[in-house]
Amino acid sequence: MQKNYALPPTFRMQFSNIGSLTYELRASQVLLLPPDNVFPFFEDPKNLFAITPDWLDFKMITGKGSEVFEGAEFDYVIRWFGFRLTWRSRIVDYQPPHRFADIQIAGPYRSWKHLHTFEAVPEGTVMKDTVTYRLPALAFPLHRPIIRKQLEDIFTYRAVRTAEWAGDAVKRNGMER
Repeated sequence: MQKNYALPPTFRMQFSNIGSLTYELRASQVLLLPPDNVFPFFEDPKNLFAITPDWLDFKMITGKGSEVFEGAEFDYVIRWFGFRLTWRSRIVDYQPPHRFADIQIAGPYRSWKHLHTFEAVPEGTVMKDTVTYRLPALAFPLHRPIIRKQLEDIFTYRAVRTAEWAGDAVKRNGMER
């Protein structure tokens, strides 16, 4: 599961305990594309497969397509601790091309909110992820040794794959700097 990736030089990630059983993960990286190019990739749930590690065995089971809008819901199946679990998310705070959030409606956490923001900078886009999650009480002892490590792996993998996608997009669109 936990792998050593050659991380993009602009990638940053930190965890904070913000309350009883509640944590915040903050990650950011600079992509050499404008927000108008970055946002469509991240709002499309089908692209999650390209930026999610294989060990999570992530599958979309929603039959409603992948149109994204405020209130859209998506169903997935993941493998978590060896068990197949369903995860339903809802899109909230949808403001293209600047931000959107997804919240867990059903899944392994007591609560989960993932805010995605895309800010124009001279280099391209600063993409930021802020994940606020609350654990079930019985999972607390597993946070540091397992759950946090899994989230670190997921977001570092995501950073590497995102940098690869952005680099390929820059080349495809003749946007070399």
